[in-house]
Amino acid sequence: MTEPLASVSAETSAAQEAELRRVWANPKGWRYWTSVNNTQIGLWYGSAAFIFMLFAGILALLMRLQLAVPDNDFLSADLFNQAFTLHGTVMMFLFAVPIFEAVAIFLLPSMLGARELPFPRLSAFGFWSFALGGVFVCGSIFFGAAPNAGWFMYPPLATDKQYSGIGADIWLLGLSFIEVASIAAAVELIVGIMKCRAPGMRINMMPLFAWYLLIVAGMILFAFPPLIAGDILFEMERMFDWPFFDAARGGDPLLWQHLFWIFGHPEVYIIFLPAIALMAMIVPTFAQRPIVGYSWIVLAAVGTGFLSFGLWVHHMFTTGLPQISLAFFSAASEAVAIPTGVQIFVFIATMLAGRVIFSLPMLFGAGGLAIFIIGGLTGVMVALAPFDWQAHDTYFVVAHLHYVMIGGMLFPVVAGIYYYYPLVNAQKLSARWGKIAFWLMFVGFNTAFFPMHLTGLRGMPRRVFTYPSDVGWNLLNLVSTIGAFIFAAGVTIIVVDVLRPKHREPKGEMNPWNAGTLEWISEPEENWGVRSIPIIKSRYPLWDQPELIDGIKAGRYYLPDAADGRRETLVTSVLDAEPLQCLRVGGTSLLTIISALALGGAFIALTFHWWILTALCAAVTLVAILIWLWTGTNEIPRQNLRDIGLGKQVPLYASGPASVGWWAVFITMAGDGTAYASLMFGYFFYWTIHPDFTAGLPGPGRIWPLMAAALFALAWLAMLFARSINTNGRMASVRLCLLTSTILTLAACAAGLAGPYLYDMQPTAHVYPAIVWVIVLWTVLHGLVAVIMQFYCLASSFAGRLTAEYDADLHNVVLYWHFLVITALTSFGVLGLFPELR
Repeated sequence: MTEPLASVSAETSAAQEAELRRVWANPKGWRYWTSVNNTQIGLWYGSAAFIFMLFAGILALLMRLQLAVPDNDFLSADLFNQAFTLHGTVMMFLFAVPIFEAVAIFLLPSMLGARELPFPRLSAFGFWSFALGGVFVCGSIFFGAAPNAGWFMYPPLATDKQYSGIGADIWLLGLSFIEVASIAAAVELIVGIMKCRAPGMRINMMPLFAWYLLIVAGMILFAFPPLIAGDILFEMERMFDWPFFDAARGGDPLLWQHLFWIFGHPEVYIIFLPAIALMAMIVPTFAQRPIVGYSWIVLAAVGTGFLSFGLWVHHMFTTGLPQISLAFFSAASEAVAIPTGVQIFVFIATMLAGRVIFSLPMLFGAGGLAIFIIGGLTGVMVALAPFDWQAHDTYFVVAHLHYVMIGGMLFPVVAGIYYYYPLVNAQKLSARWGKIAFWLMFVGFNTAFFPMHLTGLRGMPRRVFTYPSDVGWNLLNLVSTIGAFIFAAGVTIIVVDVLRPKHREPKGEMNPWNAGTLEWISEPEENWGVRSIPIIKSRYPLWDQPELIDGIKAGRYYLPDAADGRRETLVTSVLDAEPLQCLRVGGTSLLTIISALALGGAFIALTFHWWILTALCAAVTLVAILIWLWTGTNEIPRQNLRDIGLGKQVPLYASGPASVGWWAVFITMAGDGTAYASLMFGYFFYWTIHPDFTAGLPGPGRIWPLMAAALFALAWLAMLFARSINTNGRMASVRLCLLTSTILTLAACAAGLAGPYLYDMQPTAHVYPAIVWVIVLWTVLHGLVAVIMQFYCLASSFAGRLTAEYDADLHNVVLYWHFLVITALTSFGVLGLFPELR
């Protein structure tokens, strides 16, 4: 690896830094909200997540007031149901996951030694989607239209329109929109961590926070799509009476539970692992030594993420499962304690090996781990099927969930706020008020939730809005309510401490904790990750490379300037972090806001069955995204190479696997494939639980589905041929192949629809035609997306943006087609051959 230059002139460095500040500056006035800097987006994300958390906390206090005494009428039954549904929904979907996405987007660029993550506009789009979706879902309670069937929305209660009203639609479509933001963040984080690390930061030298976020982003990619698939089936039943969960017409409510908990239990670890990641940064700093057992903690995190996908059925022990299923999932639920314990013992070993410095972050972290361990022990208890049969749906489970969530997530988050707050404005929060807040939160939490174990063991069920006075729950509920308000007082102190004016207080040191990782090289007023992109030789470079900070600030490393006035960052190799490309990222833009608002409008209009407005919003979304792609990605540079400093030149353009866009498409389609696999799981679920899956109803036949599969395969081959001949510069032949593939794709979509249509499969009559129609429509919709992509490539070829040398768009579309052809062959092969071959 090339060593940094010995020196640069002070005048040159100052001029370079001034130009960088100009290029990366946020716009002023109303255009400030068009910012796409990841640092700024991270702060917006975190602020919105905390506002939603406070809203959910107020709902929790209202519930505790209602339950403080028996036979209380403070809240009506319906308002109580809306409050507890929104409380769980907001905490799980609008705080627990987004807060870590916010922290990651804020910290990762500088932590990885990068100038920026690869898709800042995608991060901005995700934020606006999250904020709009959150306001839509939370605001429903002020109109008496909030969801009221629980944050898990079990049918048949939630599919009963007379009971649930429009609230269930708001939950389903609102959260589907919010999940778009989560998947967008996952794509940004995976590509950023894998491809935008500083030179020298090999994969086994990444900060543990980056490892954890990489694992969590991968989990989001495979956990959220099953819920999206379930939401589609659920909304099709509510909107069009397709009977996916109606047992009278062949459906089964248990399918929703499977799809929901395939998401729901990994969700717990999606929340827990980033909290452990914060502790993995805090503990070495205050032990003043590197983490003990780096490889062990990485393997434990990977193991936790993997095992979390094998635990969902322990939420369904009381549904009458076979004995072998109970045994397997009970064992898996207990086994996950092993990698979790490894991570906790690594922290203990690190503290024993170092000289621990007492601090507020360590206080909150230690308190959180103590609470989490209690939650883990009760988790092992409910993992045992006989105990779970007794404790299921009681307040014992409520206590267990909150001990895991608040101990495993909220306390470490507060520790992270105290630890990383100096990065926001170079000041610490009040140590005195922080200690008071900790003890109020710690004492209040245990006072509120520990008695719930006893309340549950005494038989108090969850989700009841009142109870009689002669069942022995009075005192325990009163104590829990008092504890909840003590806990809320501690949270309030932290909020006030964060928001209070601090302009009269002096600025502190840039790295007040003497941390060893790279995020502490950034100054609060900077809108980019680092002044110049360094060469990394250690897991704790600020401890092991004493010249590093001066070299970065003097511009002695890579990309010390903005010679072309563009926002640039480095793309490096996955394993060894060798410089491969200088990536020009998108700047501030209204397109991110327009596309998010239009997509949100489509979801909101769909909720109220405003079909024309839905179509208009969807069209605006499509146009905005196409303009976004046309103006913000794969720009053909004026010169092929960029001098990045230290005598090294790298390309400005990349395509195929060398391109971050190709990786983004691959990762997105992996999540899309998971949603599709969940729909196919539903098909075979119905096929296996019914002795006569079809109920004697006609299927789509064999000819039309197999014809559709063949046409999709031919369209895929035409795309492969277009990519192949494009390398020879035969643009006329490329266009002919693209046009041929487009015609074949449209013919394939028509053939796919012809089967169920010509055989008069009525989706409202029985679950068999309903699930067939859903799979066909899913595949056809993806075919139509492929057609849009093909026209995009045709337009690019006529505009001179698609050439033999600059072919990233074509590579990305062909990659999409690889996934599409697998989907089409599977869909139409299954529909054409099953259940006839049973």
